[in-house]
Amino acid sequence: MPNETSYLGVVHGTTIELGAKTGLPDGFPVRVTVEPVNKTADRLPPGEGLRRAFGAWSEDAKELDLFLAEIRWSR
Repeated sequence: MPNETSYLGVVHGTTIELGAKTGLPDGFPVRVTVEPVNKTADRLPPGEGLRRAFGAWSEDAKELDLFLAEIRWSR
């Protein structure tokens, strides 16, 4: 059996697809440590978080106006 080796892979939900065969038989127990290859992969581009957060209002401008008016009134 191969010794401890690093493999590159891609996450698909709860499955990690490796880019190479491990040489281990199916069902063989292993320890997996997940480390992003690109350290900034978990970071969104500047402004993208706001676009995603407020995108829910994009098709309901009237409701957004009412919501904002209520917030202003409560101050």
